[in-house]
Amino acid sequence: MSDPESLIKNLPPSVATVFLERVEATPDAEAYRYPVPSASGEGPDEWRSYSWREAADRVFALAAGLMELGVRPEERVAIASGTRIEWILADLAILCAGAATTTVYPSTNSEETGFILGDSDSRVLFAEDTAQLDKVREHRAELPDLAHVVLLDGDVPDGEDDWVLSFAELERRGAAHLAEHPEAVREAVAGLRSADLATLIYTSGTTGRPKGVRLRQEAWSYMAKAVPASGLLESDDVQYLWLPLAHVFGKMLISVHIESAHVLAVDGRVDKIIENLPVVRPTKMCAVPRIFEKVYNGVAQRARDGGPAKYKIFQWAAEVAREYARTSQDNQRRTGEATVPAGLRVKHAVADRLVYGKLREAFGGRMLGCVSGSAALAPDLGLFFAGAGIPVLEGYGLTESAAASFCNRRDTFRTGTVGQPFLGTEVRIAEDGEVLLRGPGIMEGYHGLPDKTAEVLEEDGWFHTGDIGELSDDGFLKITDRKKDLIKTSGGKYIAPAEVEGRFKALCPYVSNILVHGADRNYCTALIALDEAAILGWAADQEELKGKPYTEVVGSDEVRRLVDGYVEDLNAGLQRWQTIKKFRILPRDLDIEHGELTPSLKLKRPVVEREFADLIEEMYTGARER
Repeated sequence: MSDPESLIKNLPPSVATVFLERVEATPDAEAYRYPVPSASGEGPDEWRSYSWREAADRVFALAAGLMELGVRPEERVAIASGTRIEWILADLAILCAGAATTTVYPSTNSEETGFILGDSDSRVLFAEDTAQLDKVREHRAELPDLAHVVLLDGDVPDGEDDWVLSFAELERRGAAHLAEHPEAVREAVAGLRSADLATLIYTSGTTGRPKGVRLRQEAWSYMAKAVPASGLLESDDVQYLWLPLAHVFGKMLISVHIESAHVLAVDGRVDKIIENLPVVRPTKMCAVPRIFEKVYNGVAQRARDGGPAKYKIFQWAAEVAREYARTSQDNQRRTGEATVPAGLRVKHAVADRLVYGKLREAFGGRMLGCVSGSAALAPDLGLFFAGAGIPVLEGYGLTESAAASFCNRRDTFRTGTVGQPFLGTEVRIAEDGEVLLRGPGIMEGYHGLPDKTAEVLEEDGWFHTGDIGELSDDGFLKITDRKKDLIKTSGGKYIAPAEVEGRFKALCPYVSNILVHGADRNYCTALIALDEAAILGWAADQEELKGKPYTEVVGSDEVRRLVDGYVEDLNAGLQRWQTIKKFRILPRDLDIEHGELTPSLKLKRPVVEREFADLIEEMYTGARER
């Protein structure tokens, strides 16, 4: 399907349909890999596999189990769990039962979990463990429609077996149901229609209650077909999946995998990524910008630890990588050939032996490329990874567009853009610069909120993203900022904070998070949080700071002088009205627990500005610099 009309015309009614077709086409091919702790509890995990047939056997049993519990078409079944193979099996079972999945981050607090389950009218909840069960137990009286909780791990608490059952028990009930009704699951899938509700994903808003985004069956069948049609994932790939499946980015990858038929290695433990990559040896991985920032900062720190000579080599190699990527991309844009001059090729070959090869080995040695989404990746970081042989292809989409609307391709990508649209997605730029989208992936609306839906979704299907962007003549989109995040100084100058923040992250290897402030002020300021491991590594080489705790280190004059040097470097490349006149180093990093980051690690600006309002005000009242 090489044209949008053909792709859309031939969309299957649901991703469950695609799943059944995949199982029939390649029943014995490897579908999933997942880790199992060693029998002794010590040493590395053992990785096991499911074929498509084996996965389908479990999915069918779980789906039939949900039917036996009384779940009916389009009724909601929630999942509150980290990323693991059981999450995917449960999700596919919900869809194959004709129901709709409500996703809940395992980090969501009890109150918001209760709200999501109640607002979605979820009938059953897959809970990862008793910690997730406890959140629901607190609000059981307010959730009369929640008939059952299915526990993935742990024993069913005494006295609650009428309400709580184990994952294994649900499968047993499903197997018994299938013995009596062998065609029950296939009949449920055959009854699905493209306009049926498939998923409710609640957006983590910066203020107020989250909104439930209603995604239809066709949104996922469209993703399943459109993304593989772009060539981003192929059947011989091994993809490493750690992203939270409660987020639309991770959820989308489940659908894409079914059509692409590559191997999906699933482990959501972020602290295991570095350990797992050399074992899994993936060819593809999707991530958020923070992961690539941490990788870059870690490599830079190790080079610095090796002494001045080694650090100089790294800095030289990093600049060569950027020059190589920039030159090849510029030439490809102008001539269609990604060529570079002979002298630069020689320098790049030397840098590859000294630096890039070791970096690729850390990714498992077979990585062909990564996709970055959810937030903007600093262009300098993108150029570094591209030049080092691990192209990071930025993509773009929202929960409301089922995640994937745009993405760069390996053979024609441009760092600093989010690439071209997928087949079947329409885009236009409004007069005020806002990006508008239309296509099968766009949401039906916000659950129970018709007024909020009308604010962003036009009757003819155009969705207002809230992002400001520029579209090139050949369809490459560049996102410049969130419409609501553009700030205007008291001098009348507009500033895109994300642009300035991205530049600083590319310059300073110690930064974890940065927030640029300046709305209605006469100059810009910044709140800067430092990465604990990186800054303590630097402090270990400073006589005055060696052995001191994080809070003392970040509050020291030495660290302030260090960061000030990077701020000066940043300002040298900015317009006068964009420059950072004052900054404050935060006493701790920003995190999800304090509500300053979303579970997908996006900055919640209003929350941060409220939390550290005293520091911001201090920078505008003439208080002395610390």
